[in-house]
Amino acid sequence: MVWLEYFGVITGLLYLFLEIKQHKAMWVVGFLTSLVYVFVFLSAKIYADMGLQTYYVGISIYGFYQWTRKKHETHTENDSLPSDRILYTHLSLPLFVGIIGTLAVVFAILWYLLHQFTDSPIPVGDAFTTSVGIVATWMLARRIIEHWIFWVIVNLVSVYLYYLRGLYPTMLLYFCYATLAIVGYYNWRKKGEEF
Repeated sequence: MVWLEYFGVITGLLYLFLEIKQHKAMWVVGFLTSLVYVFVFLSAKIYADMGLQTYYVGISIYGFYQWTRKKHETHTENDSLPSDRILYTHLSLPLFVGIIGTLAVVFAILWYLLHQFTDSPIPVGDAFTTSVGIVATWMLARRIIEHWIFWVIVNLVSVYLYYLRGLYPTMLLYFCYATLAIVGYYNWRKKGEEF
């Protein structure tokens, strides 16, 4: 299973590089990475994160569809705009309130299920990272720039959780994720265009 974890780390770093560049191939690489981590987290008894990876498999299909639709590929009919521009939108206050409410509900449900029905050694952390990851990935699919902030938080918490479970290559991957999420946020702000 160790080789599978290393493979997931390599594809995970490739995914993040593609995400920063807003290249739609990230969804294909993300699909593969998530599928690998379903098995890695199952063997480590990190059940909610395993479920989250299953969600990522599905959201990768949704994200690929969203990002390949005609309206997202061409913001305007003006061909003089650079082809590598990054399109994004901002998180509105009503949506932020909805997201916080959703996070609270999903966290409570996951914590209860993990605490009552599994042998998870880290139910609070597992529930937290999973609930935030669900929302952040949905935000990415909708090109909401603040998804990067959610990822910085969840990835730093994940580093600690994977350290506790002895998943050192994955811990390194998530440290890179946290660092590159900061880079991604600034890259989108610098090169981006709000739509």
